[in-house]
Amino acid sequence: MDIAEVLTLADDLIFAKTGKHLDYVQDAILRGTLEDATYTQIAQELYSSPSHVRNVGSDLWKTLSKGLKKNITKNNFRAVLENSKIYNYQSAIVGENVTVGENVTVNHNFNVCPEKARSPKTPQNPEPTAKQPRIDLGDAPEISTFFDRKSELTTLENWILSRTRLITILGLSGIGKTALTLELIPQIQHEFDCIIWRSLRDAPPLASLQTDIIKFLSQQQETNPPNSPLSRGGEEIQPASPRRGEEIQPLSPPLSKGGLGGVIHHLRSQRCLIILDDVQTIFSSQQLAGNYKPGYENYGAFFKQIAESCHNSCIILISWEKPREIAALESHQKNCQTLQLNGLGESAREIFTEKGLSESEKWSELIDLYQGNPLWLNTVAAAIQDLFSGKVSEFLSYDSLVLGDLEYLLNKHFQRLSDSEKQVMSWLANQNKPVEISKKPALLELSPSEFLKAVESLRRRLLIEKVQKGDRTLFAVQRAIAEYLNS
Repeated sequence: MDIAEVLTLADDLIFAKTGKHLDYVQDAILRGTLEDATYTQIAQELYSSPSHVRNVGSDLWKTLSKGLKKNITKNNFRAVLENSKIYNYQSAIVGENVTVGENVTVNHNFNVCPEKARSPKTPQNPEPTAKQPRIDLGDAPEISTFFDRKSELTTLENWILSRTRLITILGLSGIGKTALTLELIPQIQHEFDCIIWRSLRDAPPLASLQTDIIKFLSQQQETNPPNSPLSRGGEEIQPASPRRGEEIQPLSPPLSKGGLGGVIHHLRSQRCLIILDDVQTIFSSQQLAGNYKPGYENYGAFFKQIAESCHNSCIILISWEKPREIAALESHQKNCQTLQLNGLGESAREIFTEKGLSESEKWSELIDLYQGNPLWLNTVAAAIQDLFSGKVSEFLSYDSLVLGDLEYLLNKHFQRLSDSEKQVMSWLANQNKPVEISKKPALLELSPSEFLKAVESLRRRLLIEKVQKGDRTLFAVQRAIAEYLNS
């Protein structure tokens, strides 16, 4: 059974009878019912009381009963829809006095038919308005090109649909993390009430970031603007009225309530997607990966609380390196996931076509040499066009790998390394093949513990690669990085 279709049909019915769309609690009740969840289980997901969820559900079944002209309850909802045979057709709600054309099947007050079978005189209702979240992408950059990342998009979408609370997207600069996330938004925006993108490139204190997020998430509590989740389709959605003897908390805390508690409260009262880009800027340079700058340690507690608190929202972190808390949190698969973004495959050939390079039979070699990194390949392709009139073979004729402007890009990463990491990187760059790390190299002035910590930190920064050969685990650096270190 297609849950999305059920929700669309239910939303049409509710809107036809009340002039209002499904709210967050009603949506969760329908989803839970189709998954055989109890009211108590649904309430736990919503961080609400079972009695409140049960009362909202009771009103919901009454409204759906009027719309379908059948007695609908939580227990028979699935069976009624299946027996109505409304799936696999185009469906629209029609009024009781609608003239029905030839070959049109009427099922209660659902008009079910192929589009071509409708009579030209049959009144047509407009398509149901899709759920429109409030979106603030003010900090997001403009991306002009996106390359094939279908597998990664599917993975991210599945995590979001399964209610993963904290997602980290890791990758070297230029690999396409931001472009991937921007491409994801149109695919999953219907799942959320609010979407906000913020960059941490200027390393804002956590308190400042939280205030900014709360200000955006609570706007509908101030004015209920026409496009907000509480005012869809020009109709203001009122929260459910409290029952006698029951205390109902407001959907959002007062605007004065800030800090982590305020953010979590909003994440519980509505389904939000918060995207934090450039997370690496809150980490210290010249220390092992994941060490926060002085005064920014509270970000670690913030990320941990987001993953462990009960809510249906999601935060996506985009970073060059993994926060320390993430590794421990990833043991809770539902709550925390990490996607390591690697280079492009053959789809990177689009870059060379756009740059006007010749000798397409040599393009795969370029992709391998620069690990499919879109920014690196764009930089190299521009140099080939400028210096060699687009002739790839002349560029490849050089004995050493040409870096050019890539040195500036790679320098940003190496400025962040600790002394122990620089020693390990220099050692690896001088190996002509992947090597084992079962024993610390004697030439390194590091203790075994310092050596292993440096290797682990470099893995978190994605600056060294792990290669599995049979039962042996080997480590190496990409050729472009090795060339940079030895230049």
